[in-house]
Amino acid sequence: MRDYWQRVVLLVLALTATEVGCWAAFAPRSFYNDFPGGGRHWVAADGLYNEHLVRDVGELNLALAVVTIVAVVTLAPVIVRTAAAAWLVYSVPHLVYHLRHLHPYGSSNKVLLSGALVIPIALALVALVLERPRRASSAKMETSTPTTRSSASST
Repeated sequence: MRDYWQRVVLLVLALTATEVGCWAAFAPRSFYNDFPGGGRHWVAADGLYNEHLVRDVGELNLALAVVTIVAVVTLAPVIVRTAAAAWLVYSVPHLVYHLRHLHPYGSSNKVLLSGALVIPIALALVALVLERPRRASSAKMETSTPTTRSSASST
């Protein structure tokens, strides 16, 4: 069950990065003008359009999606921890920037933007928490395995 929830959490992160990544990388002007959609314009409200920068954001999100998808598929502890850490390295400074620059937005957009930026941080932390018990049980198995082998070989 833990694996299921860890995959769900990582899949949500991967889908988010894929959506943002494809939109920004392949339709940068639309991303700049229309993100996040639904009549809201969070990117355009924060500064001048720069195609290079918008495409870079998209491409980096696609790279993050690749690492996260590998974590979803393998659930390899080192990859899960790496993907979660990458999300935190990306998302925490992103949140801090926007919390310090909320002045271009109306009240509802301030709340929605801040909330949207907290979600990937929370999901990355959940992925890490779900990983911890697996590591602990793996360590116990690894510790007991050599003892069993050495006692079996000495008889």
